[in-house]
Amino acid sequence: MIEIFKSNDDKTLQMIETITKGCWVNMYSPTEEEINRLAADAQISVDLIKDALDDEERPRIERDEDQVYIIVDYPYITHDDSGFPIYETIPIGIVLTDDCIITVSLKDTPILGDFKSNKIKELFTFKKTRFALQILFAISSYYLRYLKQINKKTNDIEHELHQSMKNKELYAFLSLEKSLVYFTTSLKSNKVVLDKILRFNYIKMYDEDKDLLEDVIIENTQAIEMAETYSSILSGMMDAFASIISNNLNIVMKFLTSITIVLSFPTMVASFYGMNVNIPFQHSPHAFLITILLSLFLTSSAALIFWKRKYF
Repeated sequence: MIEIFKSNDDKTLQMIETITKGCWVNMYSPTEEEINRLAADAQISVDLIKDALDDEERPRIERDEDQVYIIVDYPYITHDDSGFPIYETIPIGIVLTDDCIITVSLKDTPILGDFKSNKIKELFTFKKTRFALQILFAISSYYLRYLKQINKKTNDIEHELHQSMKNKELYAFLSLEKSLVYFTTSLKSNKVVLDKILRFNYIKMYDEDKDLLEDVIIENTQAIEMAETYSSILSGMMDAFASIISNNLNIVMKFLTSITIVLSFPTMVASFYGMNVNIPFQHSPHAFLITILLSLFLTSSAALIFWKRKYF
């Protein structure tokens, strides 16, 4: 899918049909034909486009003559079979040419949706450097937004685990921990790209652009710290709950073992008095009552001993 936008006089985006100077070209989930057409119309390399469509591509920044090519990872949400949200990251490519700015990604992301719906203030497609930095700032903001969602879900799952120890909640914890690992790795890779933009003259920036880049770096650094903190907390919680589950199992096994021992005494007494040999009180008219009382005595004594030792 290829979408072409351009800023109009009232500072909003307007969709246009062809690539013109100062426009923004957004391409996602493209076909081979769309890739070749965009490469020809914008005069960029097909390989550069395909790199952004590789979900294993690492963030980087390159400059080739008058073109600057940036790849960073952005967060997105999917759901598993049970409907539980899974947070992952995939690359997005930003290409700055003399005539336009191009974004390339595998999926249509709500991050760019905010731009298309004119939710971003002071958006001008012909200010390519500022536009690219605004996209990077939005990506960092979405990382922070999703990290807060992960933290909220962690607290909800922790509350559920206090009520009942089930594998479902532990699997949810594992999924969130994996998401945090993805976030931490991608954010650190993005930070390398942002530092290169700040230190080297990959793109021409004015003072206000540098201020915006510093804001992007601050947001990205904050997201890294949050992801690492939440990951440490989540890892500790998983270890703690694993120990709790194991301890609960030991308590249950101890209780069942104690019950088995207590209930074995009536069976043992009945077995002795059921033998076809001479036994005490066998001729007594109260033999049955004696066996019942003996069983109750032994059972009560064992139960009292286990209770004092807190086996129950």
